Amino acid sequence: MDQLKEMLQNKFPAIDFDSEKNLTSSGILDSMAVVNIIAEIENLFDISVTMEYIQPKYFESVETMWEMVEELM
Repeated sequence: MDQLKEMLQNKFPAIDFDSEKNLTSSGILDSMAVVNIIAEIENLFDISVTMEYIQPKYFESVETMWEMVEELM
């Protein structure tokens, strides 16, 4: 999960990923940001994020993103 958090902090330095738990529902991450995160996750972990995972609930926090990554690995 450290690699994921580091990537997110580099891409979005203004966001406190340790404390934010409603990134998509509160509008902190918009759809374009999520698309960029998906591309980064796919490259970083050599996985393919399938359509079933392209839902806001998987991008609410670092923890939910990491759960998705683990399921796809």
